[in-house]
Amino acid sequence: MTIPVIFLMGPTASGKTALSLELARALDGEIISVDSALVYRGMDIGTAKPSPEERADIPHHLIDILDPSESFSTGQFLSRTHALIDDIQGRGKQPILTGGTMLYFRALSEGLAQLPEACAALRAELERDMAALGSVTMHQKLARIDPEAANRIHPHDPQRIQRALEVYQLTGVPLTDLQRQAQQQQPPWPLRKLILAPSDRAVLHQRIALRFEAMLKKGLIEEVEQLKARGDLSPKNPSIRCVGYRQVWEHLEGAYDYPTLVERGIIATRQLAKRQLTWLRKETAAVWLDGEQTDIAASVLRHLQN
Repeated sequence: MTIPVIFLMGPTASGKTALSLELARALDGEIISVDSALVYRGMDIGTAKPSPEERADIPHHLIDILDPSESFSTGQFLSRTHALIDDIQGRGKQPILTGGTMLYFRALSEGLAQLPEACAALRAELERDMAALGSVTMHQKLARIDPEAANRIHPHDPQRIQRALEVYQLTGVPLTDLQRQAQQQQPPWPLRKLILAPSDRAVLHQRIALRFEAMLKKGLIEEVEQLKARGDLSPKNPSIRCVGYRQVWEHLEGAYDYPTLVERGIIATRQLAKRQLTWLRKETAAVWLDGEQTDIAASVLRHLQN
C-alpha cells in the first residue's frame, strides 16, 4: 500500500514547524518544505528556517537550494517534490509536506496549468509600466481583463500582477481561463490534509508581532545588510520581496525609521497570514486543528491512525 502524503498547512506563525518535527519523529518521516522563501541560502532569520540542529535530527528537503539571486517557479517545485516523495516513500519513510506557500500545495493536489514561457521584452515593458504607474493601477488594469485573477492577487503583489498581465498579452486568454481549462491531475498518492491555525485570530496576530520582533533582535537587519552589501540584489528579486526582507531593505534605504519598520513588518506579515487563510478556507477534505490545543501532536496521530 502506498504511504499517504501528509500536507501540514497553515498561516505563518501558527506552529507548523514544531508540529511537523513531532510528527516526523513519531512517524519515521522526512520533511519537504513547501515554502518559496526557505529555498534561499543566507536567508535564515526572516524565514524562520528550521535550525541546523532540527535539520540534523530530521531530514529536510528543499531548503537552502538556491542563491537569493535566483528564481524558483511552481513548475520547478512540482518536479522536485514529486521526485522527493517517490524517493521518501520508496525508502519506507513518511513524507510530510509543510510550509506557507499555498500555491505550491494547490499545484500538488490539483495540477498546474501549462502557461507560456516568460518573454524578456514584454516583462521589461511591464516592469517599466509598474514603476511608472504603480501596482494599484496595474492591478486595476488586470481587473478589467481578468476579474477573478485580480480578486485572488493582492494590489501590492507586483510580481503576480505582472505575470497575469504577461500571460494575457502573450496568449490573448485570461490567466483564470487557462487555469480553468487545465486538465485536473489527480495526485498519484493518497493525501492527508491538515490545517493548523489558532481559533482566535487575535492569538495569531500576537504570535506574528512577537515573532517579528524576535527576528529583529536575533539579527534580521544584519542579515539583510549582508544581502544588500552583495550589490547584485534588489527588491526586484523574489527573495528580497519576501515578507520582512522587503521592509528591512526599505528601512536600510532610509524609507522609514525603526519603529515604522516594526509596524510595517508586522502589518505585512498579518496580510500574508490573511491571504493564506483565504486560500486554506477553500481546501477540501482537510482537517482543521486548533493551534491552541494542548498535546496537538497526539491528537493528529490518533486522527491519522483512524
